[in-house]
Amino acid sequence: MKAVVFNGPFDVSVQQVDDPKIEAPADAVIRITTANICGSDLHPYEGRSPMDPGMVLGHENMGIVEEVGPAVNRIKVGDRVSVPFNLACGTCRNCNEGWTSACLRANPSGEPGAGYGYPHMGPYWGGQAELLRVPWADFNLLELPAGTEWESDFTMLSDIFPTGYHATELAGVSPGQTVAIFGAGPVGLMAAHSANLRGASQTFVVDFEPDRLALAERMGATAVNAADGDVVSAIMDLTDGFGVDCGVEAVGFQAHDPAGQEHPAMVLDNLVGVVRATGRIGVVGVYVSEDPEAATEEAKQGRIAFDFGTAFTKGIAIGTGQCPVKRYNRHLRDLIIRGQATPSLIVSHELSLDEAPSAYENFDKRVDGWTKVLLHPAG
Repeated sequence: MKAVVFNGPFDVSVQQVDDPKIEAPADAVIRITTANICGSDLHPYEGRSPMDPGMVLGHENMGIVEEVGPAVNRIKVGDRVSVPFNLACGTCRNCNEGWTSACLRANPSGEPGAGYGYPHMGPYWGGQAELLRVPWADFNLLELPAGTEWESDFTMLSDIFPTGYHATELAGVSPGQTVAIFGAGPVGLMAAHSANLRGASQTFVVDFEPDRLALAERMGATAVNAADGDVVSAIMDLTDGFGVDCGVEAVGFQAHDPAGQEHPAMVLDNLVGVVRATGRIGVVGVYVSEDPEAATEEAKQGRIAFDFGTAFTKGIAIGTGQCPVKRYNRHLRDLIIRGQATPSLIVSHELSLDEAPSAYENFDKRVDGWTKVLLHPAG
C-alpha cells in the first residue's frame, strides 16, 4: 500500500509498504477514506519527540472496514467507522473505568496508553496510508452512518474534537461561565467550539497567528492577540478585573512567544494569572518527560517551573492528560448528525496522500491559512 513514512526530522515521504493484515482474532483492517495531519505529528517531524525511521504516521483516521478477524462480531465488513487515536484493550482496569487513554495492556513498553504512528505509543503503524490495522476492533471502533455525508466533520472524532471537549471537561466549563483558551491551533479551536456547546457565556482565545484568531472569531470567541502585549492584563480588563472561571492549555511543551523564543512555563503562568480563585484549568497541550532541546535545564528533564505557588494560593484545580476518546466520541458524533456541532469549520486543505510531504512542511511553518489538513488516500 501507499503510506506516509517518517524518515527522520523534517523528512517524510510517500512510499510503498507492506499491506497490514489480520494478526490477531480481534483485529480489523480499515480502508482509510480520510486521515488528518495533527499538530502532535509535528513533534516527531521536528525531531523533538524521537521516532524510529520507517514508522507510518497518522493517528486521526476514519474509513471503511475491509476485513475482520474471527473474534470480531460487532463490527462488519463495509461499516464506516471512526478510529480513536487511543488504542485500548477494553478489559484492563483503566479501560473498565473509562480511561482508554491509559490502557495498561496495549503498549508493549509497559507505559500506560497506546496509539497509532506516534512516539512511545507502541509499534502500531498510523493511518496516513491506504489501509490500517485496528486491534480489538469491536471495542475501539465507532460506527458512523453509511455514505459520505459529514466526512470532514466525522474525521475530527478520532482526536481533536474529543480532545477539545475533554479540555473543557477538565476545566469544568458549565453554562454561564467564562473561559480563556490559550492556543488557537486545531485543538484550541475545538475547545472553543466545545465551550460554546457547554454554554459558556464568553470564550477568549489567545494566539498570535492572525488566520487562527480569525477562525476563533468565526466560532463566536473573543480573539486576544498575544503579539499586542500582556495577555493577562488584556483578559483581566475584559472581565472587569475578575478573571475567567475556566482556562484551557492547548499549546504544550513548545510554547513560544511571537519572536519564536521558547518559554516552557509561559502559557501555564498566564493561565494561573487569568483564572479566578477556585477556578479550574484543563491542560491538553502535550508535555513530555524529557526534551533535550528545551529552552531550560528543568524543561529538558520534563520539569516545567510554572507559578504553582500562586495556583495553590488561589485554589485553582488543574486537570491534565490525553483525552480518552471513547468517553466522548459517540455523543459528539450525534451532535454532528443533529446539526449542533460543525468541527469541519477549521478545515483549510483537503489533499491527496502524495501531497503529504509538502503539507507537513507548510503546516510546520505555520504558513498563513494552513490550519487543518485532511488527506484522502483515494485522491
